[in-house]
Amino acid sequence: MIIGDHVYIEEGAIISGATLNSYDGPIYISKDVEIMEGSNIRGPFVALENSVIKMGAKIYGPTTIGPYCKIGGEISNVVFQGFSNKAHDGFIGNSVIGYWCNFGADTNSSNLKNNYGTVKSWSYESESLEDTGTQYCGLVAGDHSKSGINTMFNTGTVVGVSANVFGAGFPRNFVSSFSWGGSAGYMTYRLSKVFEVAEKVMQRRAIEFNQVEKDILTEVFELTKSYRKD
Repeated sequence: MIIGDHVYIEEGAIISGATLNSYDGPIYISKDVEIMEGSNIRGPFVALENSVIKMGAKIYGPTTIGPYCKIGGEISNVVFQGFSNKAHDGFIGNSVIGYWCNFGADTNSSNLKNNYGTVKSWSYESESLEDTGTQYCGLVAGDHSKSGINTMFNTGTVVGVSANVFGAGFPRNFVSSFSWGGSAGYMTYRLSKVFEVAEKVMQRRAIEFNQVEKDILTEVFELTKSYRKD
């Protein structure tokens, strides 16, 4: 069902039993995107090539889904970079998600404090929590980061590069790059394991985990050492 006059669909896209509403902003569906049955999408919205919107997804704009992403559950005002997955139920709002991220089933992010106050979020510049000046602020996640099932991210959480967050309770508002753990504590996610997982993940999309990728992650690992505690 198409509602409004600003829905643009490229050749090769597959849309089955979905609702696309462009009253609040345009909707652009790129080539080879698949939108499964029961999905409800409100613009402004962009889905780039080869991304998949899973059955029953609820997506509110402004939202951008990068190439080769798999998205399900409820999304509102989120930018997903390429090759990232949030394929299951759970809410992510007012967030920016990097490349090659993966969120386990029922991962949720808070985007509004219970007292409706402005949100504080980690600043790499000042190395402290700073007031964002905004009432709505969800999750910022760096490339290659992941969450286990039922992970709950608090308002304004920042997760670095190649972190693995899991376990009961809310993880802290700043999870440094290459951290492995959750509210019970963290240990360093060793580079050898990071490379092993990244290679497997990228192979699934027929992309080589090459020396350039290794060098980038190694440099970030060294630059962020001071934030981690073994």
